[in-house]
Amino acid sequence: MSHLKLAVNRTLAAFKLLLLGLLLTASPTLLAAEKDPQLAWEKIHAGAMVLDVRTAEEFSQGHLPQAVNIPFQQVAEEFAARNIPKDTPIVLYCRSGRRSGKAQEALIAAGYTQTYNGGGFEGLSQHAATSEKP
Repeated sequence: MSHLKLAVNRTLAAFKLLLLGLLLTASPTLLAAEKDPQLAWEKIHAGAMVLDVRTAEEFSQGHLPQAVNIPFQQVAEEFAARNIPKDTPIVLYCRSGRRSGKAQEALIAAGYTQTYNGGGFEGLSQHAATSEKP
């Protein structure tokens, strides 16, 4: 009977690890799916902080007018240093949405609750140029 119990415990442990792995790999996919320029602009017009996570060089070559530049590797540390409230609405963007997704994950891990991956600068800029602002 103890062999059966041991086998069941091992099976449950393996299942838990598999489930955890699936959840961890699905998370970036779910975050990456956000990249909707229209929804990003709605959040920006509603007062969200606009965070450009590209390099300073990329930022200097063009950025959204209201954007704050913090390279993606430094986002969580800079937010803590600046005492930015955890419930601040934040729209993040980069060139393609990949770095902004990584920065978003870091902010979520740090406890920020209202983050949105706006995707790429070009897509956001084009959407702003072709749509009416409220």
